[in-house]
Amino acid sequence: MPRHSMSGCTARTTFHLIGPQSWTAVPAALVYDSTDPFAVRVRFGDDSAAEVDVPAEEAATQATDLDDTDPDDEGSVEWLLSRDLLRAGLIGPVGEGDVRLWPARNGLDVLFLQLRAPSGEALFEVSGAAVGQFLRETDALVPVGAESELLQVDDELTALLRGGTDNPTSH
Repeated sequence: MPRHSMSGCTARTTFHLIGPQSWTAVPAALVYDSTDPFAVRVRFGDDSAAEVDVPAEEAATQATDLDDTDPDDEGSVEWLLSRDLLRAGLIGPVGEGDVRLWPARNGLDVLFLQLRAPSGEALFEVSGAAVGQFLRETDALVPVGAESELLQVDDELTALLRGGTDNPTSH
């Protein structure tokens, strides 16, 4: 049964890097933190991610608290995606520029994720069911449409305009 903390959830799964002749299994974690409610982090190379031979349905249920992962782990690469973009990618092609998502045709349980960086580009496939289950967990923490309520932008702006800041160089 999936577990999550009050502030976030992590789903460990396997992404498959699609190469010209074959594909490579890449352990990964989908990470959501309600303090950044519009974002989902995809942490590739997460050493504690699901084993390659774990079925996607089982990987989708292997959720743990955010405290179990360290964003500063060496050897991992993290991409920041929009939660809405990830959700929309389950239904149809979305994204421009560095991040693009689209579901497989013919009802296959595959979501394609294309990432582009100055150093190159990569095309991954991942279980759409695993991503959908993860998004349902994030929705339980922060319902769609309620993200802005958590940001307290007005309070932050008021503090900033009054001169309140955490910047140690300000006077």
